[in-house]
Amino acid sequence: MRFSHWLAAVFVAIGIAPAAAQDFPKGPITIIVPFSAGGPTDTVTRLVAEPMSKELGTQVVVQNVGGAGGTLGAGQAAKAQPDGQTLLLHHIGMSTAPTLYRNLPFDPIEGFEPVGLVTEVPMVIVARKDFPPNTLQELIDYVKANKDKVTYANAGIGAASHLCGMLFMNAIDTELTTVPYQGTGPALTDLVGGQVDFMCDQTTNTTGQIKGGEIKAYAVTTPQRLDALPDLPTADEAGLPGFEVAVWHGLYAPKGTPAPVIEKLQNALKAALKDPTMVKRFADLGTSPSPEEDVSPQALRDHLKAQTELWKPIIEKAGVYAQ
Repeated sequence: MRFSHWLAAVFVAIGIAPAAAQDFPKGPITIIVPFSAGGPTDTVTRLVAEPMSKELGTQVVVQNVGGAGGTLGAGQAAKAQPDGQTLLLHHIGMSTAPTLYRNLPFDPIEGFEPVGLVTEVPMVIVARKDFPPNTLQELIDYVKANKDKVTYANAGIGAASHLCGMLFMNAIDTELTTVPYQGTGPALTDLVGGQVDFMCDQTTNTTGQIKGGEIKAYAVTTPQRLDALPDLPTADEAGLPGFEVAVWHGLYAPKGTPAPVIEKLQNALKAALKDPTMVKRFADLGTSPSPEEDVSPQALRDHLKAQTELWKPIIEKAGVYAQ
């Protein structure tokens, strides 16, 4: 453990806040997004960053550090000074990384101080607009009959689109040719351009293209339909019973960040998630802020542990691993 991390932990343990905690923040705060710009996690972070800036009285800057399914950016955040000036906003990938990656450069549970849950984003099964199937059942039948020709796009191992695709292939008992990208943005760009056939992605990244007719949508992966896409059936309604996937996002600080700093960040996040403009933007994209009781370190810690246990056997059964 770094000496600075150890010292901060000692201060917290004995109930004395370091001076850094008392006058936090000192200058701009950076939130690392471990994925490329333009993707769904990037969108969520930028919507949250603006009202957090107002609450904290300093600029909250978003830094994209993509690569290796989010592990590069998360690893960088884990090594940052534990002073609250560098944070991480990551999605469900924090719970799948321990199983997917054999040599993970950080510990998702022990290597961070959780701040709170941010949102849980539904996913949508979408395809290029001229893809022959018009319903989810037609899509299932089509890909089964053309499994060697159909291409499924994702944002790389560990990305939400990869996990959703893995569950989809498992649900229909059919292996498909996957085309990994360095981020959801380029994957969706190629889907719109017709270079790949279909994918499963978050509503924060697809709602605009669906409404604009740029891509074809088959179903949402939630138990209920979405207000933003009321005519789109759920997967259960459309012929794939029990197929439910949602991508939760959480805010983290490096291990050893003082408790008073975490509390300030938690309060700023709570205020941001109540901001009317941000709430409306979330709704337009088919999602909503996490309930206030979930915007806490304990709620995020418990959720991360539960999700890690949930995904471990699923990934092991699929036999998909990264280096």
